[in-house]
Amino acid sequence: MQDVATRAGVSAITVSRALRTPHKVTPLLRERIQQLCREMGYVLNHAASALASARSHAIVVLIPSLSNEVFIDIIAGLKEVLEVRGYHMLLAVTGYGAQAEETMLRTYLQHAPDGAILTGIDHSDGTWKLLRTHRVPAVHTIDLLPAEHAGMSVGFSQFDAGYAAGRHLAEHGYRRIGIACAHPDPRSVRRREGCRQALRDAGLYDPALEVGSPEDTSIALGARLLTQLREAHPDCDGLFLCNDDLAQGALFQCARLGIAVPQSMGLVGFHDLAGSAWTMPPLSTITTPRRQIGATAAHMLLQHLADEPPPQRHVDLGFELRRRETT
Repeated sequence: MQDVATRAGVSAITVSRALRTPHKVTPLLRERIQQLCREMGYVLNHAASALASARSHAIVVLIPSLSNEVFIDIIAGLKEVLEVRGYHMLLAVTGYGAQAEETMLRTYLQHAPDGAILTGIDHSDGTWKLLRTHRVPAVHTIDLLPAEHAGMSVGFSQFDAGYAAGRHLAEHGYRRIGIACAHPDPRSVRRREGCRQALRDAGLYDPALEVGSPEDTSIALGARLLTQLREAHPDCDGLFLCNDDLAQGALFQCARLGIAVPQSMGLVGFHDLAGSAWTMPPLSTITTPRRQIGATAAHMLLQHLADEPPPQRHVDLGFELRRRETT
């Protein structure tokens, strides 16, 4: 570090600041120092830095999947905030398993992370105990902890979003409304419960019109679930699908089977993924603020680490029912 500082004509502290907290250094000087590091092959020793400062500048990020666009968007929001502040992510994929999440958190705690970003609020007892025992500040994303909970969370109500989808189908004249879900992670379960309640309130709920699969969500699975439901219940005229790729598959299958959308079948998806606005017809769906969730979670965690508690421990960013042409 001193060699880089000498070449740059600055102090070693300035070099350290440019690498660890780059937002505190002017852009021109920061680029000069980073260029010299590249030329000289210098890499910041985070282990030594952590010993000296009691900070690792590492944040554990645990997500269920890297193939699901939802979590990619959250990571993008985290990245745009954390990198500017000189933090790096220790990323792990849990495969929707509570035990796998606990194992990965235990593994990464060996690296003395400054904090953690977790997906959802449904964790094993072991995960909660690890967070308490190691006093790791954590922000829970895409769902909301109870208002009285001492932790931090940012997201929206999965139940309310599912309710909005079911109510939308009922209000637009559909009467035999089904629900289709894939892998039953806790968030999908809550949005399914919300849709069920909306249909009950409208006097339209029929448990026979629910279909599901333990598989991960996919366009192919959406097509299969639509076929399965219509073969068993040809009078089904509306369908809430717990993810947009399922809804896209159902829409494509309607075209193959000659089912007119939205006249003979109304479809509502969830998350407003890329492509949903460009299907034929464009897909009605629940829009969720994934990238904003990531960025907000990062800001909340950094405020906590700076001993500036965020003004709200639980931030509800809401959702939007985006009516297009499948309803």
